[in-house]
Amino acid sequence: MKTDISSELEFFVLIARHGNLSAAARALDITPPAATKRLAQLEARLGVRLINRTTRSISLTSEGETYLGYATRILEEVKEMEDAVSSGGSTPRGLLRVNATLGFGRTAIAPLVSEFAKLYPHVEVQFEVTDKPIDLVESGFDLAIRFGDLPDTRLNARKIMSNRRFLCASPIYLERHGTPKTLADLSKHRCITHRQNDEAAGIWRFTHKGNSEVVKVQSALSSNDGDIVLGWALDAHGILIRSEWDLAKYVKSGRLKIVLPDFVLPSADLFVYYPNRRNQSTRARVFIDFLVEHVDMLADLPLSS
Repeated sequence: MKTDISSELEFFVLIARHGNLSAAARALDITPPAATKRLAQLEARLGVRLINRTTRSISLTSEGETYLGYATRILEEVKEMEDAVSSGGSTPRGLLRVNATLGFGRTAIAPLVSEFAKLYPHVEVQFEVTDKPIDLVESGFDLAIRFGDLPDTRLNARKIMSNRRFLCASPIYLERHGTPKTLADLSKHRCITHRQNDEAAGIWRFTHKGNSEVVKVQSALSSNDGDIVLGWALDAHGILIRSEWDLAKYVKSGRLKIVLPDFVLPSADLFVYYPNRRNQSTRARVFIDFLVEHVDMLADLPLSS
């Protein structure tokens, strides 16, 4: 039987990306035993072991590392070839792999993907949300939607939305504990911190009248999940830093109040990042344009200056 080399390459790249056979099997909608058998057949055909397997994890052999490098490059070249051939067509089509952060991707980007799919039914969108940064180039995504600065010089970025950050607290908390007037007052207050990646969550940086100021706060509560810390602020547990896009509706409803508005926090503007390729696919360009055009769907009207 003739081997479908493209399918085999994609299969192995998927194993390496997920780090275990069970996850790769789920992604392919096959059983783990079927995935194990398929890998064994691949290794038998090549005459080498590609993966070292234990009961809990897998690791690539040196031959596996070499195979992965070639597989990734070949699949990318095939994709670029197909994009170059089809880019002249008027209808975007093909596979588009999109990544976004966990909470924001679920609540804000997923509805936009739904609208995009209605307009472009020939584009297959694989949308994945992750709680940690990814290597966009190595993981094979076409684009990622992230807050903040460009994480990788190999990438290009297009700004989707300005997104300021504010200190906020519930009216109930401020009635109980008072409203801080200066940054020094924060040391007397309960603060809620959002731990993201390796950032120092308790170090808050501000700009005031052209001067930079840094405050170290003690966390009364902290979490790596943005929805959780926002819920704690709504429950009157303390003062929190939150982005404009998900804070605006609570300020307008009166459930949260802005604290120390004259002290400016670094913004967390929203960008779409994409690899620096000469021939970006039509579907990727159309999707990015769609995000920019429909940015008003991501949030309520901005907070007043």
